[in-house]
Amino acid sequence: MKIGIDAITFDVAKIHLPIKTLANARNIEPEKLEKGLGLLKMTLPDSHQDTVVFGANALTKLILDNKIPLEEISRIYVGTESAIDNSKPISSFLIALMEQKFGENSLSECDVVDFTFACIGGVDALQNCIDFITLNPTKKAIVVTTDFAKYDLNSTGEYTQGAGALAMLITSKPRIIAFENHWATSTKGVFDFFKPYRKVSKKEITGNDTNEPWLDNLESEIEIHKDQPVFDGQYSNQCYMDRTREAYFTFKKIKNTSETVYETWESIVMHLPYAFQGRRMLSEIYAVDAENSIISRNETAEEYQNKLKEISKSEAYKNFVIEKLQPAEIASSLIGNLYTGSIFMGLLSTLAHFYDTKKEITSTKFGFLAYGSGSKSKVFEGTIQSEWKSAFANINLFETLEKSFEIDFDTYEKLHKKEQKQSIRKPKSEWILERIENQIPNLIGARYYKWID
Repeated sequence: MKIGIDAITFDVAKIHLPIKTLANARNIEPEKLEKGLGLLKMTLPDSHQDTVVFGANALTKLILDNKIPLEEISRIYVGTESAIDNSKPISSFLIALMEQKFGENSLSECDVVDFTFACIGGVDALQNCIDFITLNPTKKAIVVTTDFAKYDLNSTGEYTQGAGALAMLITSKPRIIAFENHWATSTKGVFDFFKPYRKVSKKEITGNDTNEPWLDNLESEIEIHKDQPVFDGQYSNQCYMDRTREAYFTFKKIKNTSETVYETWESIVMHLPYAFQGRRMLSEIYAVDAENSIISRNETAEEYQNKLKEISKSEAYKNFVIEKLQPAEIASSLIGNLYTGSIFMGLLSTLAHFYDTKKEITSTKFGFLAYGSGSKSKVFEGTIQSEWKSAFANINLFETLEKSFEIDFDTYEKLHKKEQKQSIRKPKSEWILERIENQIPNLIGARYYKWID
């Protein structure tokens, strides 16, 4: 029995800031970001958008484009690290919005939950849905990944921002890709990237020494949540490389093979915080698992790193990148980081590239190297199915990205600071965040959404 992705849709923020504009404003050489990291555009949510909106748009499109009867959907599992509530999952919002559009109680028997583990949460959701379909082959499951990668102004992560969602239909008769039942994992609890609660004393806010109530807060300390993470870029890169390497070689053990596994993959899809991250992180696996490896982990650290740098600059590795990694990078350059959706947008980008260039890839294998800070990696593989082109005919990924609306730097900063209250682009045929309740005591903070025709 084959299980995998039968259909896939996406919704990406429709406004962007050119990376060159950001670079000039921050006194960064544009080529450092464009040619060094592969960044061209940075997508941003409009004032009427949040992660529920992106997820709902992608899910609505998946249902409509594929004429999915809602009673056939048994699970909607969401991967995200951009939750809007500490208790109520995004998936419960999605259920409500789908019933708002398609009919009351039309999904009342559907199981929903969110998976949170930084950027790998969507892969966790996928694996769980695959397990479910394995036990229930006549049923359908949907994976939604939705995120907004936001970083502090002037930070080293600022130029990697992005926003959007993907929705994938998981069935026992997939038209696009069927996944093998080999999943390798490497996990370690670290602080390479995280979103903690910050604390500030009430005195700093009110200027009063006494602990007087402030906006119904009786505690002397106020907890503040920010969308922006605390992170150590260099350490996070090392964690990415370590977890991915460990998971890759565990994958070889699970498959009981001594061959160079990456050579068996037509394309390699990785988590891409920025477009060229994958090619930078994969050089170690490329070197260590090569048939005639000239590198060994028994060497001194300095010798090892020097040889890695030498290999990563070699013509052989550059050709390897072009052949196996570059197709997944194309969309990332035009969108930015989608966190949980990044690896699946890489798959979409690769398929769109092969579809547009009319390359036949049926029956070839794709390798997936997923990563989530905190930290965890999963390595798995899938086989492209014979109907992938018909399932992909109306995706129009690159055509859609070309229509993105360019904003100026001042508008970008206003959006970032949440000073921009009016929509940059008038919403059409999409969900919007209509309002957030701030009056009714037992509904304070409740978010309400509306479909705009």
